[in-house]
Amino acid sequence: MEFAFYFSAGVAVVATLRVITGSNPVHALLYLITSLLAVSMCFFALGAPFAGALEIIVYAGAIMVLFVFVVMMLNLGRNTAGQERAWMAPRVWIGPSLLAAILLAQLLWALFSAPEYAPAGLTTVSPKEVGIALFGPYLLAVELASMLLLAALVAAFHLGRHEAKE
Repeated sequence: MEFAFYFSAGVAVVATLRVITGSNPVHALLYLITSLLAVSMCFFALGAPFAGALEIIVYAGAIMVLFVFVVMMLNLGRNTAGQERAWMAPRVWIGPSLLAAILLAQLLWALFSAPEYAPAGLTTVSPKEVGIALFGPYLLAVELASMLLLAALVAAFHLGRHEAKE
């Protein structure tokens, strides 16, 4: 599993560098999602499948939804339809798809390999243990973070209203 960790960490670094150096926002988003999947694979390799699943659901899923909402809010119209088609050409998907396929092959190898490849001295962390830790000694921090997120949600709603812009 050491190989799986280092390999997925390398994929994460390459994909993140492509996010930073890319000039096209759509390409950067595809590489960002690939980077988040690679970080999730790092969690799986370290024996934390719950954290890896949360990484995929929360970060990769939330970023895709956020991107869709941004495109919907901008409402660019028909003038930029040709530009969008050029951005989403099949050749754009080659790099992120290749990196994601490598991560999928690595995940399948890690899941179906013999137990002797398991990391020495590491145990898996169950969702119950995460819940006990979050709502035990860190209860105040979790509640403060939820209040901060609620305040940000209310502020974003009020800033985005049409009545406020007029």
